[in-house]
Amino acid sequence: MANRDALRAIALEHWHSDAFTVYGEVLDERRILIDRVLVPEAEKLPDWRDYDLIVAMGGPMSVNEEVEHPWLVWEKGFIREAVEAGIPYFGVCFGAQLLASSLQAEVYRGPAAELGLNPIFLTEAARRDRLFANLEGPELVFHWHGETFDLPVGAELLASSAACRNQAFRAGENVYGLQFHLEVTPDMIVDWCAQDANCGDMRELGTPIDPQRNAARLRELSAQIFGRWCDLLTIQAGESA
Repeated sequence: MANRDALRAIALEHWHSDAFTVYGEVLDERRILIDRVLVPEAEKLPDWRDYDLIVAMGGPMSVNEEVEHPWLVWEKGFIREAVEAGIPYFGVCFGAQLLASSLQAEVYRGPAAELGLNPIFLTEAARRDRLFANLEGPELVFHWHGETFDLPVGAELLASSAACRNQAFRAGENVYGLQFHLEVTPDMIVDWCAQDANCGDMRELGTPIDPQRNAARLRELSAQIFGRWCDLLTIQAGESA
């Protein structure tokens, strides 16, 4: 980690949205400084050596569209170099796919788009993981992706869903990829599902979805999972100071 008084995070964003807000609040609570970069509009990325942690958010593009989006090439290089150097990483949906691709795993079209609220099921490895250990599971989370990925070599699978086996994984000590979204608000749940007829009937196990309640639970999960990740880094930084 960089040698400074306060931890510094870079948020790699890929479209104009408020999706980072929940994670940003968790970082703010811990007084971790944040630089937000909208990667498709950036002329270049800053030096990853200036950061102590990386948060990579979702996006509507495919990680395989390097011709259409040349910035993907240097973003993957940024991620690969940083992760291999030991920089902690937390990737969300497209951010998880970027991580997998950066670590030479295949990303490809899934058997069907996974859209809306669906449960994930924790693996035995998750029971031993420092972020997921206290979750009882299954947990209802929000999905919005058409692609999935293979696990990078040496990565440990933490969660699966009925549609996609690889939903969450850890690659190394503090490098995580989550295919699902914990950062959605009630409005995002309603708006996103209204955009696509394949989102489902907005029902949860036979009971009508309550966006307020579901978003509140996802907020709890984000504080628990992402908050633990941040807390581990803070503790480690203190130990190495």
